[in-house]
Amino acid sequence: MMENAPLTLDFAPLIPLWAVLALCAASAALLLFGLIRRARGSLLRGLAALLLLTVLANPVARKEERATLPDIAVLVVDESPSQGIENRAVQTAEAAAALTERLGRIPNLELRTVKAGAPDAESAKRDDGTRLFSALNMALTDVPRHRLAGTIMITDGQVHDVPETAAAADILGAPVHVLLTGRPDERDRRLVVVNAPTFGMVNQQLSLTLRIEDPAAGPTEMTELLLRQQDRPDLRQSVPLNREVTVPFRLDRAGRSLLELEVPALPGELTAMNNRAALSINGIRDRLRVLLVTGEAHAGERVWRNLLKADPNVDLVHFTILRPPDKQDGTPIRELSLIAFPIRELFEIKLSEFDLVIFDRYRRRGILPNAYFENIARYVENGGALLEVSGPAYATPLSLYRTPLADVFPGRPTGTVRHEAFQPQLSALGRRHPVTAGLPGAGEAGSLPSWSRWFRTVNVDVKRGHVVMETPLAEPLLLLDRVQKGRVAQLYSDHVWLWSRGFEGGGPQAELLRRLAHWMMKEPDLEEEALRADVRDGRLEIERRSMTPREAPLTVTRPDGSQRQLTLQERGDGAATGALAADLPGIWHISDGEREALATVGAVNPREFADVRATPAKLQPIVAASQGASKWLRDGLPDIRMTERPRGVARESSGRDWIGLIRREDYAVVGLTLTPLAPALAMLVLAVAALMLMWRRESK
Repeated sequence: MMENAPLTLDFAPLIPLWAVLALCAASAALLLFGLIRRARGSLLRGLAALLLLTVLANPVARKEERATLPDIAVLVVDESPSQGIENRAVQTAEAAAALTERLGRIPNLELRTVKAGAPDAESAKRDDGTRLFSALNMALTDVPRHRLAGTIMITDGQVHDVPETAAAADILGAPVHVLLTGRPDERDRRLVVVNAPTFGMVNQQLSLTLRIEDPAAGPTEMTELLLRQQDRPDLRQSVPLNREVTVPFRLDRAGRSLLELEVPALPGELTAMNNRAALSINGIRDRLRVLLVTGEAHAGERVWRNLLKADPNVDLVHFTILRPPDKQDGTPIRELSLIAFPIRELFEIKLSEFDLVIFDRYRRRGILPNAYFENIARYVENGGALLEVSGPAYATPLSLYRTPLADVFPGRPTGTVRHEAFQPQLSALGRRHPVTAGLPGAGEAGSLPSWSRWFRTVNVDVKRGHVVMETPLAEPLLLLDRVQKGRVAQLYSDHVWLWSRGFEGGGPQAELLRRLAHWMMKEPDLEEEALRADVRDGRLEIERRSMTPREAPLTVTRPDGSQRQLTLQERGDGAATGALAADLPGIWHISDGEREALATVGAVNPREFADVRATPAKLQPIVAASQGASKWLRDGLPDIRMTERPRGVARESSGRDWIGLIRREDYAVVGLTLTPLAPALAMLVLAVAALMLMWRRESK
């Protein structure tokens, strides 16, 4: 809008202003001196000097053509996750739409809308909470403060970047009004993890410290705490509110374990999102204790020992039976062995202390009675691990299968031993099983691996389990099975040592043994049926391992309770993967109908959900310092009024049912007209006339 400003007097001096002022001072001094001396013609001299100085000062009439600049109002809309609770999002959307419409009708007012606090992966990682003032300052970088009419914030009041001092609000130079979503009488309960370990030893007692905050609870009130741990029964215990409590737990496997903590929601509680917490704890084994019993000395014995001894995390106990009890000669016992075979100590007293028992080409020779084989079978059923590397004796009456171990062995010998060269290969299941999938040199399906040949195999009938390696004739080579709580693996050839010796290029014996041992130790990364989820670079990455392809989609439950379906893509090695944007901090649940996985986005206890109750308290210092107002939207949307800029005495900027914005009336000069008030020629003529009168007066 264009307007003409009133005429104003201005000067456009013909010489520097300081020179004009100096001449004025000199002229005044001379005039005063003449008047004091009563010199004739002093007044005419003063008149002539005045006329000349007026010409030099060049007074002009100034007339500006102005363009009125609109005042600027900023509307800050809080879109943080806590605004999704109850009907806050609806309140926010309706209020923002109504304010936009009302402010748009006010003449000479420009509205800028700033949406802040929307969740993203980066903010969740930083755990910044709701940052309205950061977004506001970014929006005001190109706004002159003398045009800012005011700021209106639509929020629940849970803002985490409020300036530390109320004086910081003065930089805005205009009122800050807060329109609050939610209700003033809200109640919410929150589970806070005070201290938790990031790692712990397997099968040792660990503990975490937590607190359940409920400001409305009584001093003696209790609630139930649920501790959910993968592959373990749920634990429930009663804990007090508003006090720190210690919760014990154990890890039963190495690798990452997820613990979920949960307390029941209250009737009418705002949200149950902060009633849960998830912890990722890395389980560490002290040392892997392995018992290796070699039934007879053979070429591959040293290979097994070297592989196990090369791992610093393996504590190996190795016995080799060099002389069976039925062999009688004159050689003294002390020359045949370093120590006696402590069968009772190993297979009765300390058997449960071993993580893995390996029988390498062992045959029945009367050294171990059936009672000890029964102990080994119970050891497996109770969670132990047994690896049997079969030699030719497995197909004879001296086979370990003719002991109580037959109940846990998945392969029944047929009595046939094949002595011919063959190339080991992965079975169809082996290409999906994590123990053998992707072994170096395995090649693609339908092609031969690059491994060296073996020359002997024991034929068996498969009772149960997964055949993951086989001969070209589809005869089992490596059979894996679960027996109640434990696991069993049988390798039906004693020529695997050829791979370590580099025969014909060798093969991945070390990698195969490592995977076998870790699978038997129930490492989560080697489970053949597993569902995993992790967050990387702002995306929730999901992997499902299965021995059979599955087409059914997964159900992903976001922290706010909403669900979506996700179909995974088969990778070809027993794994199917998929990903989606992790755009909300908190605990994500993933389920395929049989298994569940958890993933946490952002902090374990995100600031955004530290307290979700709507409150004006956090913003009140800023509101008071800027002479703004806080009002609840549930009481209705206040009217908007334009108030005059305060001059001297501060004016009210809000009332019972209204809030005010300052009318700045700023403008830009687009045109300028200067009209001289003392034409130089006319003034010179008058000055000359005054001088002539002065000379005439002095000549008399």
